[in-house]
Amino acid sequence: MAREAGPKGQRQRRCGALVGYFTSAKFLLYLGHALSTWGDRMWHFAVSVFLVELYGNSLLLTAVYGLVVAGSVLLLGAIIGDWVDKNSRLKVAQTSLVVQNASVILCGIILMIIFLFKTQLLTLYHGWLLTMCYILVITIANIANLASTATAITIQRDWIVVVAGEDRSKLADMNATIRRIDQLTNILAPMAVGQIMTFGSPMIGCGFISGWNLMSMCVEYLLLWKVYQKTPSLALKCSKVEESELKQLNVKKENDVKPAEGVQLIVEKDVNGFEPQREKEVGCTARIAEPFITFRDGWVAYYNQPVFLAGMGLAFLYMTVLGFDCITTGYAYTQGLSGSVLSLLMGASAITGIMGTVAFTWLRRKCGLIRTGLISGVAQFSCLVLCAVSVFMPGSPLDLTVSPFADISARLFENEPLPTIASPGGEPGVAFATGMPDLFNGSAAPANADPEMSPQPVPLISVSLLFAGVIAARVGLWSFDLTVTQLLQENVAESERGIINGVQNSMNYLLDLLHFIMVILAPNPEAFGLLVLISVSFVAMGHIMYFRFAQKSLGKQLFACCTPDPEAVSDSSMPGNTSTV
Repeated sequence: MAREAGPKGQRQRRCGALVGYFTSAKFLLYLGHALSTWGDRMWHFAVSVFLVELYGNSLLLTAVYGLVVAGSVLLLGAIIGDWVDKNSRLKVAQTSLVVQNASVILCGIILMIIFLFKTQLLTLYHGWLLTMCYILVITIANIANLASTATAITIQRDWIVVVAGEDRSKLADMNATIRRIDQLTNILAPMAVGQIMTFGSPMIGCGFISGWNLMSMCVEYLLLWKVYQKTPSLALKCSKVEESELKQLNVKKENDVKPAEGVQLIVEKDVNGFEPQREKEVGCTARIAEPFITFRDGWVAYYNQPVFLAGMGLAFLYMTVLGFDCITTGYAYTQGLSGSVLSLLMGASAITGIMGTVAFTWLRRKCGLIRTGLISGVAQFSCLVLCAVSVFMPGSPLDLTVSPFADISARLFENEPLPTIASPGGEPGVAFATGMPDLFNGSAAPANADPEMSPQPVPLISVSLLFAGVIAARVGLWSFDLTVTQLLQENVAESERGIINGVQNSMNYLLDLLHFIMVILAPNPEAFGLLVLISVSFVAMGHIMYFRFAQKSLGKQLFACCTPDPEAVSDSSMPGNTSTV
């Protein structure tokens, strides 16, 4: 009996532990993030394809949509973050969730109406009604993206910190798991909705995405409520005034000087006595100026953060063509790579990205958080050296004597539309959502070209080295990204997490916009090598900024041997110890 009770008791304990994990706040947070990310990836993939289909296979609407989205986050990132800071966690999470999903559902319904009645809409009011529908779709889709930004700031930069508590190892593991979910959904979600659109129709795709978001919104809302209930500390949120008072109390306790009390009284008087009076005097003017003041204060606060250089280092990594976006993939087409090969390369990049999340958790335990960023940066840059070498290898089309606008100007004068390039899956516009791939058109042979007239095969040494470097660099890239993410989580005061991460998103979008502008200025494949060298230079500058941050943080211990105690290394970068940074 005792022998039977032993294994039975072990099985019960295992089942209890399993049930406890699946009902824990951590797992529920993962599940909610997976559902949210899956819907986001499906929508971001599909909306660009829908816009291409609607506008007669032209990429104009897609390019306008990309510009509006990037510009909105750039201008409103700080304001969104400030709104996150000033409201309760549950209210912010639920509001952004409902706005995001409701916007996508509404957009899907409008797109279905356009697909059904496009011919009739073209004849009404000389086509202006259809144009207004396009504007409405882009506007609502932009609102959905802004709400998605608020959700990401709330969950990934605030809730996850509170759920992890004081355990930094648990925080690192949760950050890594979140990134793995992102990597998987980046590949699987577009594949799923792409198959639905291929074997069905764009209208069926719109209906499926709308239905998914309606169902997902209800489930995510329930999951958020469960996480909030299981983590009582989420209900506690310090305001800036409370944090300033706590800091002054700490100063008083440390220095035991009476004037500290006077400072405290002045602050309380300013908050309780003078501010309402000033609001009455200023009135509407203050309300109009408030967004601009918030924008200014957000960027100033970001600059004054102890991890400013680390955040800037991460933002500089967005100024690159060395990724699996429309630009690099379009270049690969001009060099003769097939869609199936590109699909395999994208899968390999996802695998190395997941390896980067595993490397982050291991390095952090062995070397500490700050040194993990240094090692990751060196690893990424070393791999990108292969990309720089590929520019000068056989098969590289580098030729700076070719006019960058020759092909485009010729097409414009001929009044011919720029054709779209097929995606790796075969559908027009897939993986080319921003409208950049057409800029590379002209070097690849047309699909119906005469085989006798087709150009000679391009040597694959250059493009092989390029993608080998890009894929291998994903390990260091994602490890570095997780390092800076956790540094921001640990260093930024609770009352400023929203606005600081909002400005960080704005910086990322700004550098991302600059890299598209760089491609517009040099769009031909012959100039792509120059873009690669510029990209590698920006990555190097980003890691130099991080090195400077690490040097200030660790001082003489920067090049010390790795320590198995990461807490001792990263203590200096906690909000309570920012004076050492």
